[in-house]
Amino acid sequence: MANLKDLKTRIQSVKSTQKITKAMQMVAASKLRRAQEAAEAARPYAGRMASVLSGLAASVAGQPGMPPLLAGTGREDVHLVIVATSERGLCGGFNSNIVRAAKKRIIALQGDGKTVKLLCIGRKGVAQLKSQYGALIVDTVDLSHVKSLAFADVQPIAERVLAMFGDGEFDVCSVFYARFKSALTQIVTEHQLIPAAISGQASGQDDDAGTNDAGNENGGETPPPDLKGSIYEYEPDEEEILQTLLPRNLSVQLFGALLENAASEQGSRMTAMDSATRNASDMIDALSLKYNRTRQAVITSELIEIISGAEAL
Repeated sequence: MANLKDLKTRIQSVKSTQKITKAMQMVAASKLRRAQEAAEAARPYAGRMASVLSGLAASVAGQPGMPPLLAGTGREDVHLVIVATSERGLCGGFNSNIVRAAKKRIIALQGDGKTVKLLCIGRKGVAQLKSQYGALIVDTVDLSHVKSLAFADVQPIAERVLAMFGDGEFDVCSVFYARFKSALTQIVTEHQLIPAAISGQASGQDDDAGTNDAGNENGGETPPPDLKGSIYEYEPDEEEILQTLLPRNLSVQLFGALLENAASEQGSRMTAMDSATRNASDMIDALSLKYNRTRQAVITSELIEIISGAEAL
């Protein structure tokens, strides 16, 4: 029979845990609103830039001297995979889902004889990947000191990627992140950064469905119009504009991915903490029932002993 004191101690412990999970849920809900607003605010700019680049790319397609960021190196031998995860845990399957999709892609690439390099953003991704793919990690980025993600925080990461590409360290670069759809739904997405995947708007590949992300699941917003068919005269010429816009587009796309990740992290944490709070409530009810039954059994046993002793006299 369980000890009454132990049961009471455990009930108090679960109640304390419930208070913590409830507080974390409320904090995540507060942060989610700001993170969601930031992610949604970045989508129109990224979409418009992709539309402009689409028109420029169409005008120079097939011409000699296309920027390497658009045309690529002509090879696909070395792939740089950027895995963006969170700095903190207790956010459900958020990090595990991203890492699982990245591992699936790594296995596929290695199966095709490709060389894979990893750049990890977030400590949780590093922790999950280093045991199996530690030798592939070429760099890590710690953003734990960043309270509110800004473009200036992402610029050094983009510059690092551009420097690696300029030095010929890889041919193709993709980023894995979680695209925010709602507090309950975060879609693991693979988005190619180099060569620039330009089709009128930002695109990606959903890990769940395995289809292209058309970019229109953005909270009801209408995606920007495709400028590909429009007639524009550019000054300076298209090649010079692309030389300037393509590096910035890389920074913008990476910034957008990390903003989506931040919103997805808070949404996943809020959901996980809500579930933990409800589970704690169920556990408290079960332990309280067990405590009352045990207490009744102890009282009954004591009464039987008293009655038996009285009858013996």
